[in-house]
This record gives sequence, C-alpha cells and structure tokens, in this order.
Amino acid sequence: MLKALLTKWGIPMVHIQPSQGDPLPRSASRFSGIALLGSDHSIHDPIRWIYEEQRLVQDALSQDVPVLGHCFGAQMLASVAGASVRRLPRPDIGWRMLTPTPYAHGLWGTFQAVPSFNWHHETFDIPAGAERILIGQHCQNKGFRLGPHLALQCHLEITPDILTAWCQHGAPELACHHSPSVQAASQILSDAPVWLPALHTLARRVYGDWTAHLPESPMASRHHMPHRLDTFLMQSSAHFGEQEGTRHVFRTRTARPR
Repeated sequence: MLKALLTKWGIPMVHIQPSQGDPLPRSASRFSGIALLGSDHSIHDPIRWIYEEQRLVQDALSQDVPVLGHCFGAQMLASVAGASVRRLPRPDIGWRMLTPTPYAHGLWGTFQAVPSFNWHHETFDIPAGAERILIGQHCQNKGFRLGPHLALQCHLEITPDILTAWCQHGAPELACHHSPSVQAASQILSDAPVWLPALHTLARRVYGDWTAHLPESPMASRHHMPHRLDTFLMQSSAHFGEQEGTRHVFRTRTARPR
C-alpha cells in the first residue's frame, strides 16, 4: 500500500531488494527520504547487505534525510540511533490494538486506539532523544519518533495478497506456537476484512504525515521545504512486504516482519 500511495501522490521512488543482490547506494544525499520495511532476518545477522544498510541509515540520520522504518526497518533505525535491539520472550504475531502516547496524538488523528498488524520476534529500546508513540500488550515499545524519522514496530502497509503470502510462508511457525501473543493463520485471515479498512485509513494519514517532511513531496509545500531528489524504497526479504515481500528506501523498499 505504501508503494501505491507514493505513486498516487506523485512521489518518484526506487525499489531495491538488497537480500536479492541489489546494490545499496553509498549515500542518502541523493534521496528525499528512505523507507525500510520488514525482513525475516535479524539486524544482528552477520550479512553484508545488513551492514551496508546500517551505513546508509547512519548517513541518512547524519544528513537529516527522513527515515521511515516498519518492523525490521524500525529495529534498524533504533539500532543506528543508539538503542539496543533484543529478542522477545515470545513472538508478537497477529492483529492488535495499540495504545498511542500523548507525544503523537496528532499523528493518529481521531484514533483512540491504533489498529495494527504485527509479526516480529525482536524489540527495541527507545533511542535517546526520541519519543515513544505506541505501546503494545505483548511488546511495550511499538513505535517512536526522532525528529523527522518514524519507527513503527508493526505493519500498516499490508494488503490481502501480502497477508495471504505471509501466512502461507509462515504456516510452520504459526502452527508450532501456542501463545496468547500468536494468532493462528485462520484467525489472521478471517479477521482481515474487519481490520484492513481501518488500517488503511490510518496508513494514509501516517504516510501522508511522514511524506510531508520529504523535500520533494507534493505535501511538503505547506512546510516550505526546499526541492531535492526523490524517495528510495528497499526490500530485504523475498517473502514479506508489498506484493510478496519487499522493503523500501526512497525512492522505496519492503519485506517480511521481524
């Protein structure tokens, strides 16, 4: 959905999949923003593209290039900003209502509770200088804001096709977990028509707010921001994210949750 909204809003994007061998740019300066989506890897995995992505996010933060992180991408943003990322006692998988904090009521609009889809095994501490914006029942730190950067330990970008692909790929994992924090595939899929409309309404609001910080965004004119280049979207895993699993750096990318 993120990719579709960027196209609708006239924001050009580059979509790369580093886990599939796509090279990462050496500098974030060419882009107006970077979006990092999910992966079935951990940010601690000793993999070359993960190290390269960390360097890119470090460069983005040093140059105030806005970063949006979902799930793995949020953990990457937290880690680069100096916070620790660690394993949860139990995975957090399924539909959840999250609690917004006073720091970000403007971001969520009239939502008193924030609908979300979750699929992750790790969590992060809140970086120094950041504000926690979401709290979850099975994972306390579900999101933070750090200047123009936004981290969400959940997914707003999913579509019915993405959800079906994730449940098919993750069926063995879902079958072996029996915990209040893990929903069955049948429940995830049957509840989707109830959750997705509200989720997508929220996604349009949140992505619109984040893209307003992009210098090249049509929405940035109201903020009187200077013109620059476009957005970068990254995808790290072939099984998760927009379409069948992607990650975005602006120009753009998506993948499966972590």
